[in-house]
Formats: sequence, structure tokens, C-alpha cells
Amino acid sequence: MRKPVLTIFYQFNPWNATIGGIQTLINTFIKYAPSEFQVRLVGTGDDPKKPLGEWQQAEFAGREISFLPLFTLQNDNVRNLIPTTLKYTTALLGQCFASDFMHFHRIEPTIAALNWQGEKTLFIHNDIRTQMQAAGNKKAILWRRFPAAYFALESLLIRQFSQILSCNTDATQLYKERYPNLQDRVAYIKNSFDNEIFYPFHKDERVVKRKELAFELGVDEKTRFVLFAGRLHPQKDPILLVRAFASLNEPNVHLLIAGDGELRTEVRAEIAKLGIHHRVTMLGAVTQSKLAQIHRVCNAFVLSSAYEGLPLVVLEALASGTPVVTTQCGETPKLLTADSGVVCSERTPVSIADGLRKVLLHPADYPTESCVRTAKPYAARTVVQQVYNEMLNRWEQRLTMSV
Repeated sequence: MRKPVLTIFYQFNPWNATIGGIQTLINTFIKYAPSEFQVRLVGTGDDPKKPLGEWQQAEFAGREISFLPLFTLQNDNVRNLIPTTLKYTTALLGQCFASDFMHFHRIEPTIAALNWQGEKTLFIHNDIRTQMQAAGNKKAILWRRFPAAYFALESLLIRQFSQILSCNTDATQLYKERYPNLQDRVAYIKNSFDNEIFYPFHKDERVVKRKELAFELGVDEKTRFVLFAGRLHPQKDPILLVRAFASLNEPNVHLLIAGDGELRTEVRAEIAKLGIHHRVTMLGAVTQSKLAQIHRVCNAFVLSSAYEGLPLVVLEALASGTPVVTTQCGETPKLLTADSGVVCSERTPVSIADGLRKVLLHPADYPTESCVRTAKPYAARTVVQQVYNEMLNRWEQRLTMSV
């Protein structure tokens, strides 16, 4: 009997040091795919000399997959003048990648899939209502300039999906209310982190590794580290992050910024303007394994976002034993416990600095064990395999009915 085919659609190359929760989640779905499935990814290439639009057999995380790059995109961490989603959607038009199962992580490319046969799933990664209403830079999401057009497009495309899965409970409820005829297809799904990569050091090892990092960066060995990891994008508001760190003004505390994006230059300028360049290190885009090592030695992880779904990087920090300080956005405030992090009362530099101060000055109130326990229900091996088990059951039921 042939294997059921899952085709995943997203505008990235999994072998690159790409930044973003969607990319990380897709990588996890590939890694933990059971052998009963044939997995394909329609993504982007990074080498102009390699063929485009052709299926290639490749290996990712020890898993054999079929990979088809639609066009060349050498750095998906920085947005270009023409939105990558538009280029990706245009490249899909007129083609057919119909499969037994199809996973989409943006709704725009599904214009091309309207007539494709097979079970389609749409993953919702943000609270779209908060995303559209967020104040500030309209470039954070171009659809914010044309919200009516977005919702009109969504209402046209959404009915093709057998499942609409959101990692945010507010967004889940919103979609049930907006599309009452489809509410039985809408469900909450836990985001998941790779527990084989993100785990804590033992206490003594954490101290040793932290000193090694301090030596590597040329700072005092007693330095405490605060980590931000993510795209330097208006959604994440890294400018607010830098201002909050300046407000913290605690001795021997160093900010690590892991990520890249269109606000990189503005972030550097803000750091220089505030005179804290000696207390901040911008690491750029780092690999997942390198990020895991950094998570394990940090004293706190900070999130300054304007809107979110459930950031995977929060789960990764907690799984590494690191408490989280977050703004009041997305699903993070709902999962954090009093002994695994702090939810800031306001999205201001002073409020975020106060949250960081609580964690840094009272580490015993946020023990490693509590952080790990908070993340445990979101472990990939549990969450992703449950999704695949349900897919396989539906596949077998369809086969039985067709006989």
C-alpha cells in the first residue's frame, strides 16, 4: 500500500539559518514525521545555480524528504520591496501540488490551491484581530493598510480547508465566531518545541558555561545575561526592547540579541544613542543548536512584542530552564506560571525593565524545574506525533470507505 503524501507549503529553505516560529514548527513536523508518511516541502532555493521548479530528494534532520524550490531567496530574514509571500503565491499559480494532505501557513498562497484535491489544513500563527489593530508601524503587516481586503480574501479562501488550527485561543474563538458554518473545522493546537534540542543544563554546568560565554564576549565572569531571539521586525518591537534594557540599568547585566531583519540598522542606532553598546551584543541569525546553547546559560528571556500567537522561542526558553518576561500579548501570558516568568502590566520600557529586575534579582523565585514543567506539555514528540496519528487515522478511514 502506498504511503500518504503530506506536502508543506512555505517560503523558506530549511537548511538555512532562518528566523521565525513558522519555520521552526515546519522543521519539527519534518523531523518527527513517522515513516508511514511521504513528506514534501515546496519552499525556496538559496543558490541561483541550482535548478528551480523540480523535485529533489534531500535529507533534513535525518528524514528523507522531497524538496521543490520555487524561486531563489538568499535571505528570508529581511523583507524585500516585493513581499516574499506575493512572489511565492505568484510562483504557485497555474501549478498543481495536490496531495493527500496539504499544510499551509499563510492564507495568500492558497489562492493557487482552490481547485486542488486533498485534505487541506491552515495553521494560524497570530491573533489576527490584535495584529490588524496594533498601533505603530503599518509596515509590520501590509494588510493592516487594507483590513477589509484581507478579510474579504480570507472569507473567499477559508472554506477550502478541512482544518483550521490556531496556536492562540483568542484567535481560535475569533474564527469560530467569524465563520459559524465552519466552526467544527476550527481547533486550538499547541505549538511545540523540539525537546531533543532544548533542555536545561545542570546547575553547576550552567554556571561554568555562563562564565565561558562571559569570557568569549569579554565581560565580567559574574555577568548575568538577558536574551531576545527573533526577527528584528515591528511585530517584535526590538526598539522597545532596547529602551527597556536601558531603563533596567542593573550592573553586570548584558543583553544578547539573536536575530536579523529590516530593523537591524535602527536597533544598532538606538543602542548607540542610549550609550549601552558595551552592554549589548547583536549576534545576528544563529543556528537552532547555537540558540539552544545560549538559552541554557541565560538568566532571563524577554519578549517585547506588539502581537503574537504562541512564540516557539518562549517554549524553547522555558524548556531550557530560563524564565520569561513578556508583554501582555498572545498565548504566553496564559501559560506562564508565577514561578516561570513575569507578564508586564504595560508595554513600556519601565514596565518591561521592572519585570526583568524581578527575575534577575530573585532567581530562586523562578527555578529551572518550574520553567521546564511549564513547557513540558508542548514537547514536539507528544504534540506533533498526535497530529500525525490523527492524520493517519483519517487516511485509513478514507481508504476503507473507498473500497
